[in-house]
Amino acid sequence: MASDEDLVGRLVDGDELALRELLRRYERPLSHFIYRHTGGRDVEDLYQETWLRVVQHAARFDRSRRFSTWLFQIAVNLCRDWHRRRPPEPALLPDSAANDARPAVEARVDAMRLLSTLPEPQREVILLRYYQDLTEDEVAHILDCPKGTVKSRLHNTLARLAATVAGREQ
Repeated sequence: MASDEDLVGRLVDGDELALRELLRRYERPLSHFIYRHTGGRDVEDLYQETWLRVVQHAARFDRSRRFSTWLFQIAVNLCRDWHRRRPPEPALLPDSAANDARPAVEARVDAMRLLSTLPEPQREVILLRYYQDLTEDEVAHILDCPKGTVKSRLHNTLARLAATVAGREQ
């Protein structure tokens, strides 16, 4: 099986099957990342724009780096631009729908609601570290900041989320 980095090299050479394989490998994680980052809005547009930029700039990709890091760096930048253009709108269920929802759905909605309240830098580190299961080093590289900054954002964000949840339970 070819590595992601080899597939990008084949993509540069015009191999359409290489692009299809990359799309297959990253369809779900990339879509989920964008969905969580935007609260489910404009996911398809941002997903397509991410892949368009991958294709347009594949020749500039440094094959000594991991493709996934580069891909999510592109997606993060597009989501940041998207947030600058759109005001945040937390996803809320009407009271009647919330009463009928199953516990698992309620937990997902609560998680999305909590994520939507976070400032963008905190939301990004949580999504990349815990939802995409990237290492702190990879998150630092994607966000172009020191690893210590990633660690402090994670710590502060988790403390903030814990305090928010504790406040709701009282």
